[in-house]
Amino acid sequence: MSVTKWIVDPVHSDVQFKIKHLVISTITGSFNNFEGGATSDLNNFENAEIHFSLDVNSIDTNVDKRDEHLKSADFFDAEQYPHITFQSNYFHKVKGDAYKLSGLLTLKGITKPIELDAEYNGSERDAEGNIRVGFDVEGRLSRQEFGLNYMQLTDAGGLVIGEDVKLIASIQLIKQS
Repeated sequence: MSVTKWIVDPVHSDVQFKIKHLVISTITGSFNNFEGGATSDLNNFENAEIHFSLDVNSIDTNVDKRDEHLKSADFFDAEQYPHITFQSNYFHKVKGDAYKLSGLLTLKGITKPIELDAEYNGSERDAEGNIRVGFDVEGRLSRQEFGLNYMQLTDAGGLVIGEDVKLIASIQLIKQS
């Protein structure tokens, strides 16, 4: 079996998260620095190994004060835990271009299993002759399961920020070998 290695093209990829604020609106943020890759069978991505690392200090919600708070020990504790990592243990085609991606997510020193939905968007050769493939990936996690326990309440007793975090990534991979 031939093996193909792929690396994430950070210029043509993005990683975002969404979380409710006051339960009435959604805040969107992103991580601007990340790296990752995959190892697959030459002909497809069935059972591919996928790995990813996000730089917590690159968090960006378009509000500097909020970004600094998110980097603090109240949330990600970037000084002690500078990276969020993912290592797959299962990548399987469900139907058509839809895949299930499961693996271990490590956030703030806590490692837990997570399952994500992935959609294969196709393959194309770029101007330099490199083969590229694209995937859209989505999933949800409970922030408290990963030690993000900030629990400020509103005057009415509701949470200032929601419990569930939606993960959204658009990933372009470049074939290496």
